[in-house]
Amino acid sequence: MNSTVSAFLPTNYGDFQIFSFPGEQDPELPDIALVKGDLDPSNPVLLRIHSECLTGDVFGSQRCDCGQQLQAALHFIGNKGGMLIYLRQEGRGIGLHAKIEAYKKQEGGMDTVQANTELGFKPDERNYESALKMLRFFGIDKVNLLTNNPKKIAALEEGGVCILERIPLVFPSNPFNDKYLKTKREKMGHLIPKTKD
Repeated sequence: MNSTVSAFLPTNYGDFQIFSFPGEQDPELPDIALVKGDLDPSNPVLLRIHSECLTGDVFGSQRCDCGQQLQAALHFIGNKGGMLIYLRQEGRGIGLHAKIEAYKKQEGGMDTVQANTELGFKPDERNYESALKMLRFFGIDKVNLLTNNPKKIAALEEGGVCILERIPLVFPSNPFNDKYLKTKREKMGHLIPKTKD
C-alpha cells in the first residue's frame, strides 16, 4: 500500500480525511478509509467495515439494508470520531453484473443464498484481508465494531484485532427486504432480531 494518498473531505456527516488504497489487481477501484478526528491506537477506534453496494449506497434500494447501515455508520463516526473502511466487494464479492443476475433469480422465488449458489458463487465471496492491512497501516488493533456480521468479527479477530464492543446496525424491514433480512439471519448467522414472518 505504498501509493496510499489522502485528502480532506467535508461531508454531510462531518469533516473527514479520505484515504485511497489502490489494490494490486484493480488500482482504479481503490478501497477507501474515511477517518474522523485523530486516531489514538492506545484506545479502541469506532470502526465500520462496509462492502460496496451501489444499489443501496447510491440509489437507495429497498431490497437490502446496506444504504441504511452506511448512513448510520457515517452518522455515528461523524459524531464520535473513528473510521469507516469502504471495500470494493460489490454484491458480497460477486460484482455488480452478477448481483443484478441474482436479483432476477430472487424475483423468481430464490433467496440471496440460493441465487448466488445458482450462479456458481459461494453465498458470500467477501474477505477482509484488505481491511486488516488498512488497520495495520493506521496501527489499530483495538476497535468498537459497527456490524451485525459474525464472519466480519471472526475475520478481524483471526487477524489480530481485538473487538471490545459490537454495535449493532438494525433497521425495520420493508416488504422488499424482509426475506433478505430473514435469509441473513437464518442462513448466514447475522445478528439481526427476528422480524415478522
